[in-house]
Amino acid sequence: MFGKLKSILGAKNAIEIPAPVAGKVVALSEVSDPTFSQGILGQGCAIQPSEGRVIAPVDATVSMMFETGHAVSLETADGVELLIHVGLDTVMLRGEHYTAHCASGDKVKAGDLLMEFDIEAIRAAGYDTVVPVVVCNADDFSQITAQPGQVVKVRDPLMTLQK
Repeated sequence: MFGKLKSILGAKNAIEIPAPVAGKVVALSEVSDPTFSQGILGQGCAIQPSEGRVIAPVDATVSMMFETGHAVSLETADGVELLIHVGLDTVMLRGEHYTAHCASGDKVKAGDLLMEFDIEAIRAAGYDTVVPVVVCNADDFSQITAQPGQVVKVRDPLMTLQK
């Protein structure tokens, strides 16, 4: 009985974060940038993108749309601070190959287009296109789980956060 009660209560405190990008999920620890792989910015996972579109995974406020268009940070009504960073060291591209479709302060709905990026042009410029999806306030959650190895479409389940 207590196990069933625990699972019901646990489900109530769970926050689902769908995939903002289509592609193959990889463990954050496998990302070649130590800022992400060592969890310096937070916990989560990464996606090797199969298409160059980032959508809002949930209803949120855009905390920051980076001027270069390579990253966006969101804050949800549940208090999740989420960073979606397209590529590694791609700030060096100074916005080339990125198109932002939102701005800091915007309210976005799940499924809204946040940015587009040219995967092939970014790779041709010598950059890794992996997309870390990081919960920056990970300490506010008792557990963050993802399933590395799965292939996801946008809005497929990506991570579960437990309060």
